Amino acid sequence: MSLANIRSKAPLVHCITNYVVANFTANGLLAIGASPVMADACDEVADMVRVSSALLLNIGTLNERTTESMLMAGKAANAHQIPVVLDPVGVGATPFRQKFVKELLTAVHIDLLRCNVGELAAIAGVEWHAKGVDSGAGEMDIVAEAKKVARKYDCAVIITGATDIFIERDVVQFIPGGVVETTAVTGTGCLLSAVCAATLGAGASLAEILHDYKQAAERVGPKATGSFQVDFLDALHDISEGL
Repeated sequence: MSLANIRSKAPLVHCITNYVVANFTANGLLAIGASPVMADACDEVADMVRVSSALLLNIGTLNERTTESMLMAGKAANAHQIPVVLDPVGVGATPFRQKFVKELLTAVHIDLLRCNVGELAAIAGVEWHAKGVDSGAGEMDIVAEAKKVARKYDCAVIITGATDIFIERDVVQFIPGGVVETTAVTGTGCLLSAVCAATLGAGASLAEILHDYKQAAERVGPKATGSFQVDFLDALHDISEGL
């Protein structure tokens, strides 16, 4: 189990993330034995990323200050060979997000792009009907477009959904499972991106992490949104402990 591998390595994950999910993300990383730090001041991000095991960039509540700090942190991570995960939350929703993600992907080497299908479409340049930060609707060959993005930016790509799709070096893996209630809890996708950063920082398996994450949701099962969130963190903890 890769969650157990993360616990054994206890990576420090530098998260420049959005204020909606910061607390849940921090608690989720702590639940699996990783250490979160949420520094986003331009005066310190380069120093912080240098002592971290991985960097997460999440654009959910993007603004002019965080665009600068993300670019600075990303470039510092590249310089020190720290893995970088990008969660392009709602990238297709506005030109501001689209422009920044394009700039970021040009200026910073991303090791992993973790997105939903609508976000993939926006980055791939496929016509799509975005619905805020949700997946939206449209038609495309998901695997083919994800492969194109992976080749263009020399990165692994994870597209999450009822069945997750993981593409690395043209190898495609499908990870089914989970429960639909996960989509009704704010931040479960954002937390997964942070967990993926911890995975890269610990040298663990991303495919196994996707399986463990869905298994945690299945352990909780269908229930009300509020209690699902709490019990999901407990399930992640238990799996990371081998329980």
